[in-house]
Amino acid sequence: MQIVALPTFPMQVTATFGLFAILFYLIGFVFQAISFTGDRNTRSVVFVFGGMAVIAHAFSADGVIRTSEGFHFGVPEISTLIAVCISLLVLASATRKPLANLLLGLFPLSILTIIASLMITSDYPPTNLSPGSASHILISIMAYSFITIAALQAVFLAYQNHQLKHGQAGGFISKFPPLQDMEVLLFELLWVGQVLLSLGIIAGLLFIDDIWGIDGVIHKTFFSTLSWTAFAILLWGRHKLGWRGTTAIRGTLIGFTLLIVGFYGSKFALQYIIS
Repeated sequence: MQIVALPTFPMQVTATFGLFAILFYLIGFVFQAISFTGDRNTRSVVFVFGGMAVIAHAFSADGVIRTSEGFHFGVPEISTLIAVCISLLVLASATRKPLANLLLGLFPLSILTIIASLMITSDYPPTNLSPGSASHILISIMAYSFITIAALQAVFLAYQNHQLKHGQAGGFISKFPPLQDMEVLLFELLWVGQVLLSLGIIAGLLFIDDIWGIDGVIHKTFFSTLSWTAFAILLWGRHKLGWRGTTAIRGTLIGFTLLIVGFYGSKFALQYIIS
């Protein structure tokens, strides 16, 4: 059973959505920067333009991924899809958690993925999706999204930790939540990402036919398993030994790097080297 493809967008429409998304992301970035560096509360403006950017970005991503030939999951296409998922998750989570400052790094990153998806033509072969493989892809993208958010959080935490250790508690640092709250949030993100990563791996094993015969799967599975192991050790250490600070930051970034190497390494090799 294959998923029935809906009518696709013309490229001009896809590009228009992409340009609107870029514009809205830029406006959201400017107002978030104003909120971060000054005393003005621009939260509502950031969320309005961020929300419009995510909607336009989603249509743009749909236009480059879903074609008349099937679904394209090359490096540019999958990157813009992951970026829109991350943007949506951060915006939604920022209504309850102190994640809004991550938008300062996320919005420019989303803009870059849109530009890449519109300007770089992918040679990755289109594919048709069964419900099982679609569930694997969806869960995996959600896992990558949460883990990427955790990695961004770890970078902010590293900066905050460095500044506090050097006695620089004013300036930008005063805009951050307390260090302990930042660490708690980091591990909450990691727990969600780890659960989703586990489900994604299981879904791939259960629903994808002849999984070991697909190019790049062994490489991706190997590094995904290493990443899963790194996060499992880190979460165990947090629970049993109270790991925090530099250990938490390094563990998060190591696990994230392994995941990215596994995911993008295989796709990059298949798309740009082997082909």
